[in-house]
Amino acid sequence: MLTIGELASYTGVTVRTVRHYHAKGLLPEPERDHSGYRRYDAGAVVELIRIRTLAEAGVPLARVRQLLRAGEEEFAAAVAEIDERLRTEIRQRQRHRERIARLTSGDGLALPPEVVGYLGRLRALGVDERIVRAERDGWIPLAARSPERVPEWMARKREQIADPRLVDFYLALGQALDRADDDPRLAGLAERLAAYLTWLAGEHGEDYMDDTDIEPSLVELMDRLAFDTVPAARRLIELLSRRGWTGWTRLERVPPADTETEGKGGRS
Repeated sequence: MLTIGELASYTGVTVRTVRHYHAKGLLPEPERDHSGYRRYDAGAVVELIRIRTLAEAGVPLARVRQLLRAGEEEFAAAVAEIDERLRTEIRQRQRHRERIARLTSGDGLALPPEVVGYLGRLRALGVDERIVRAERDGWIPLAARSPERVPEWMARKREQIADPRLVDFYLALGQALDRADDDPRLAGLAERLAAYLTWLAGEHGEDYMDDTDIEPSLVELMDRLAFDTVPAARRLIELLSRRGWTGWTRLERVPPADTETEGKGGRS
C-alpha cells in the first residue's frame, strides 16, 4: 500500500495535485489506515496516470471525468479525437517555429520563403539595401493579398534578375539614390531603363510587362511604399514617362514626351 506522497512520486504529480483530483471527484478517496493516513493500491497508480495523461493533453477536467467512466469503445474514440487535435496543434506550432526562425533574416515574418530567397539574392548581387527594403515592403501586401500567385511571380523575378542588364540597372540606381532630382545622371538611368523595358516588350510581348492583375488601390499602396523608401524612384518614373513608359509596380506604355529640358534643372 502507498502513502499519498509515494503515489504522487510514482505518477509524476504533486501531492497537491492528488488532493485536487480528489476534490474534483476524479480520483476516489481511499480508505485510511488506523493512523488516519490515506493508503493507495496499485489500481490508484494506473488511474492517476490516466487522469494526468488526459489533463496534460489539454482535456478539461469535466471531460476527463466523463472519459474515465466511458466504455472501451467510447474511450478509444475520444482518445483518437484528442490525438488528432494534438497533431493539428503540433503542425500549427511547427509553422510558427519556422516563421520565428526566419526572423533572423529580418524578412521572414511576413513573407514566404520564395520572396525571402529573392531578397537574399538581391543582397548577394550588391543591390543597395534601400532598394531591397522597397522590394520587401511591396511584397508584404502583395503576398498577403494573393499568396497563391507568389510562386508564379517569383519565377518571373528570378528570370529577370538573371539578366545582367537589369542587375546593372539596380546597381546604378543604388548609386543614384542620394542624387538631387535635377542630377542629369538620373536621366541617363531613365534612358537605360526605358531601353530595357522596350526590349522586354519586343522580346516577350506587351502582356509580359504586366500580367499581375493587381487592383489599382494595391498598386497605389505599393508605389507609395516604394517612393517613401526610395525617393529617387519617383523622379525616375517622371523621367521614364517621357520615354514611353510609366509605373513602378505596374508598367504601362505611354506616349513619350519632350526631353529637351532635362539636365538643366527644370521639370517641364
